[in-house]
Amino acid sequence: MEPQIQTSAEIKLIGNKIRMSLANNQTVKLWQGFMPRRKEVTNTSNPKHFYSVEVYDDTTFFQNFSPTNEFEKWAAVPVTNFDTIPAEMDTLTIPAGEYAVFLYKGKSSDGPKFYQYIFGQWLPNSDYQLDDRPHFALMDERYKGEDPNSEEELWIPIRKK
Repeated sequence: MEPQIQTSAEIKLIGNKIRMSLANNQTVKLWQGFMPRRKEVTNTSNPKHFYSVEVYDDTTFFQNFSPTNEFEKWAAVPVTNFDTIPAEMDTLTIPAGEYAVFLYKGKSSDGPKFYQYIFGQWLPNSDYQLDDRPHFALMDERYKGEDPNSEEELWIPIRKK
């Protein structure tokens, strides 16, 4: 379960966002609202990629973790520019930077256990600490939701300790 350390270029996204907590998880509602409208985004840079993004208020979110702590959750697609933005959608720019990229295989409902490994074991024992940039899951045709063969990439923003 060792990640690849990768440097990402800036990523431009268009999609929908919602403020939520894990205790009041609205991820399904967010994606159910976005997916029927995704083709309205006409300037996608890769129509097979979807981004599930978490924007935390700061890096202490995990140090002072509580399931009721709120964050911003996005359902989005990558775009080449922000020239055309569909009504009721927003833009997000993920700054360039270094990421620990984990390949997650399994049902989406088992994801919290994997995140516990990342933040409870891997990160504290690595040469890295969290950076204050968005976290995201990159999903493509390998993502199948609750299928145990589903795959997605988890991108965790990092910097050297």
